[in-house]
Amino acid sequence: MSSQSLSLTGASWRPRTLDQQAKSRWINAGLHPAAATCLAGRMDLDGFADIGDDWLEPGLEHLHDPMSMLGMQAAVERLQQAISAREKVRIITDYDVDGTTSSLILQATLNICGFNQLDFHIPDRFKEGYGFSVDAAKRAAEDGVGLIVTADIGVRDHAAVDVARAHGVDVLICDHHLPAGESVPSNALVLCPPQAEDAYPNPSLAACGVSLKLAQAMLANHPKYALILKSLLKLAAIGTVADMVSLATLENRAIVKHGLRALNEGGHTAGLKSLIDVSGLTVGSIQESDLGFRIGPRINAAGRIAHANLAVDLINSKDAVEARALARQLDELNQHRKQLQTRLTKLALEQIGTDVPPFVVVAGAEHEGWHRGVVGIVASKVKDEVHRPVAVVSIQGDHAVGSVRSVPSIHAVRALDSAADILVKYGGHPAAAGFTVPTSKLAEFKERLCAYVTSAATEEAFVPERPYDAELDAAQLDWNTYEAIRGLGPFGQGNPEPTFLLSNIDALSPSIRASGRLLSFKVAGSPGSISASWWGHADALSVLQGGPVDVLGSLSTWTTRRGEQMLQLNVTDIRAR
Repeated sequence: MSSQSLSLTGASWRPRTLDQQAKSRWINAGLHPAAATCLAGRMDLDGFADIGDDWLEPGLEHLHDPMSMLGMQAAVERLQQAISAREKVRIITDYDVDGTTSSLILQATLNICGFNQLDFHIPDRFKEGYGFSVDAAKRAAEDGVGLIVTADIGVRDHAAVDVARAHGVDVLICDHHLPAGESVPSNALVLCPPQAEDAYPNPSLAACGVSLKLAQAMLANHPKYALILKSLLKLAAIGTVADMVSLATLENRAIVKHGLRALNEGGHTAGLKSLIDVSGLTVGSIQESDLGFRIGPRINAAGRIAHANLAVDLINSKDAVEARALARQLDELNQHRKQLQTRLTKLALEQIGTDVPPFVVVAGAEHEGWHRGVVGIVASKVKDEVHRPVAVVSIQGDHAVGSVRSVPSIHAVRALDSAADILVKYGGHPAAAGFTVPTSKLAEFKERLCAYVTSAATEEAFVPERPYDAELDAAQLDWNTYEAIRGLGPFGQGNPEPTFLLSNIDALSPSIRASGRLLSFKVAGSPGSISASWWGHADALSVLQGGPVDVLGSLSTWTTRRGEQMLQLNVTDIRAR
């Protein structure tokens, strides 16, 4: 690939493949041409083969019948039995946003159903690690628990389920982490749509979505069902966006759309209101991106830096004074997380140097600040900089814990498979994975991964590709276009926010702001010469000053000090002409 065809970030740009017949049909039906073009390009993505006309209007009727999920009837009957027998029930979930919102949904549901011996447990990332552990199963038995309900963990934790059952404790699992070809625990009740035998129409639910389906089944005949569902959808929307499951499915779209609507209508508990406030958001203007980039990170910070119980306590709080104090504490943890992340990203890039290997492995001792709670975020940041699969490792004595973030052409778990015999444990997804490795094997681990990538990929695989949805003239950057594009939301994993190409534009009054971090300019020929911003790329100023450029970006809004809404272009890349 010619270097002249690459952008300032070293990326190759390509238009999405359009379904031209679908585009014409939607335009004829009255859809804005830019929106029709973007929607026709969704066919280029996984999960969009059967877009129907109702895809643009996901409603509560698109929440599928929970009883159609494999195992749901048995799950409801077991919970009803626990109510009748006054059994002690314990909810055990993961410590991330999906696990935390799942715990909150299940707690609310079972409390409404009349469970009076109900508690919850979220593992400590630092003391227990990830998953439903054997120790947690033993503690539940010692505490007289009759039924464990897990969420976002459990489907792969066969040993813990075996221990629980050996001690007479039943297990009900609400999960979605089932790699292809693996089986669920046969001695547990399992709600997990990706199971091969499950005909449930939406295999892409997050764990909070599975928990919501259980709530729907348990509360179907409750006189206040509609009001309760509206409240639970707020939590399910947060978890669904933050866990980055597909927003191409009608049900997930309905969860997020109606959860956002409920969040923007207000009437929140003191805890949720304080979380919204401390995230810098205003009820009435919360968007899906705010769930992923403002609310989600604050919930995640509890589990990453301290303990996820803090987030649960906050959202469950009904006291305004207590809620504000907890929200401030959560925000401080998030600020600390950001500081750690920035520092470690800088150290990691320095450790790599200029000779970037096929698979980047950087490591440091936890007692020197390489905090295991942020290695995944740092790996993602470094991957975006070097365009290689990256593992960031926190060394803890004889063992090291790490996270992988990979590029599209390299499957993260298959890469780890190449070092399986020297790993203590590992698992994950094509783009992200986690592992534990003996510290003494780190050098060999790096060699194995580099050898795997060398054999599995060509140099072209490491050139980042930036697809765009449509080419627009500067004159089309107006409110009509913006509103039409917003109608394709909610945006997220599987339904990315549309990106536009603007060719041969003049950048008016380019300047550097925000202490050298923000490149800003006006788009010539656009209505009102709207502002454009590109964070972290002040070095592109000279290119803008040199003449017309091609720009990739997305439309968004910002609020002036007078409260006026203004359009802006969020730049994602620039290419010199």
